Amino acid sequence: MNAKKPKVALLTAGGLAPCLSSAVGGLIERYTEIAPDIEIIGYLGGYKGLLQGVSLTVTPEVKKQASILHKHGGSPIGNSRVKLTNVKDCVKRGLVKEGESPLEVAARQLTRDGVTILHTIGGDDTNTTAADLAAYLKTHNYDLTVVGLPKTIDNDVFPIRQSLGAYTAAEEGARYFENVVNEQSANPRMLIIHEVMGRNCGWLTAATARVYRERLKKMDFVPGFNLPRAHKDVHAVYVPEMEFNPETEAKRLSALMDQNDCVNIFVSEGACVDQIIKEMESRGESVPKDAFGHYKLDAVNVGNWFSKQFSQALGAEKSLVQKSGYFARSAAANEADLKLIKSMVDLAVESGLKGDSGVIGHDEDQDGRLRSIEFPRIKGGKPFNIEEPWFKELLAEIGQPLGKRVEVSH
Repeated sequence: MNAKKPKVALLTAGGLAPCLSSAVGGLIERYTEIAPDIEIIGYLGGYKGLLQGVSLTVTPEVKKQASILHKHGGSPIGNSRVKLTNVKDCVKRGLVKEGESPLEVAARQLTRDGVTILHTIGGDDTNTTAADLAAYLKTHNYDLTVVGLPKTIDNDVFPIRQSLGAYTAAEEGARYFENVVNEQSANPRMLIIHEVMGRNCGWLTAATARVYRERLKKMDFVPGFNLPRAHKDVHAVYVPEMEFNPETEAKRLSALMDQNDCVNIFVSEGACVDQIIKEMESRGESVPKDAFGHYKLDAVNVGNWFSKQFSQALGAEKSLVQKSGYFARSAAANEADLKLIKSMVDLAVESGLKGDSGVIGHDEDQDGRLRSIEFPRIKGGKPFNIEEPWFKELLAEIGQPLGKRVEVSH
C-alpha cells in the first residue's frame, strides 16, 4: 500500500538539453515553497539509477541553494540512455538479471523507497515509460502519480507546442556558428557545413538558422574590407521534412560560391538519412543502432555526406564540417526557456500534489492551453512544419526554393 506521507522522486533521462538542471532546481524550489517538509530524492543516472536503487536525498541545505541550478547546464542528477522496455540492453549492462523484467525491478524499487510522486524530465520515451511504471504499480495496489516535463531540443513531441531546452539550443547553435563562420576568411572557395541536431525533426536546424540571421542583421561591418555580410550569411538550410533537387541546388550554390568565395550550409543531422543508409548498406556496410533502436547518426555522418555531395560541384578548395550539438545541448537555460520552465514546473508540482498524472505542456489540440496532458497522447516524432511562415520567409530571404514536404521514416 502507499506510504501515507507523500514522497517525491526526480529523474532525468535521455540526451542532455538546456533545461535539466533548471527544471530540477525549479521543482525543488516550488516544493520547498508550498510543501517545505516534503521528502525529495533524485535517482542518479536516470532509469539506470532507479534500477540500481541509487539515489541522493535533497537536504535542507540543497533546498536553500536550489536556485543556483538555474545557472548550470547538464543534469545535476545525471542521465543515461537506459530504456526499461529494452530487456536485452538492461541485462547486458548488468542492471537486471537474465529473466527479470526491468519494469518490475524499477517498480519494486519505487515501492521500497516509498515514492508517491515521480517527476520524469525527458522525451517521449522517458515519460511514456514512467506511465508504464505507474500502470504496473496500480495493478499491485500501489498508486504512483507520475508527472513528466517534456525535454527535447528537437521540439518534436506530440501534442506539445514547445518542449523545454529547444529555445536555448537554437540560440547556442547560432552563437557557435558566429565563430565557425569566420573560417571562410582563411581559405578561398570555402564550403562550411553546420550540422545541427535533429534526427527526425528539422525545427532546431531551422530555428538555429533563423536566430543566427537575426543576430547577423544586428552586426556592424566596415565598408571596403573583405568582410561583407554575405560572407557570413546562411546560403542553404536542409531539414528531414523537405525534399530538394541536388542538381538545382548545386547550380544555385555554385553561383553563390563564385560571387562570395564561400558557401555556408545549415543541415539537420537527420536530413537524407534514409538515402545515406541505403547507400551504405548497398556497399555492404552495417549501420549500428542504439538502445532505443535508432540508427547511430555518428556512423551515418550526414554532414560529411553533404560535404561530399557539394564540394566538387561547387569547386570548393576546402570543405569544413562542424557540429554544434554537444555545445548547444549542454548550455544553461536562456531567458525564454527559464520562463517556460517556471510555468511548467509550477503546474507539475500542483499536479503531483493533486494526484494528476500526465506530461506538462501547451496542448496543441486544446488551443495551446498549459495542462497535464494524458500519457496515451504523448508521442515523439512530431515533424517540423516547413509551411511555417517564418521558415518560408527565411528561405525566401536566402533565395532557396521551398521543397516538397516529405514523410520521415527513420
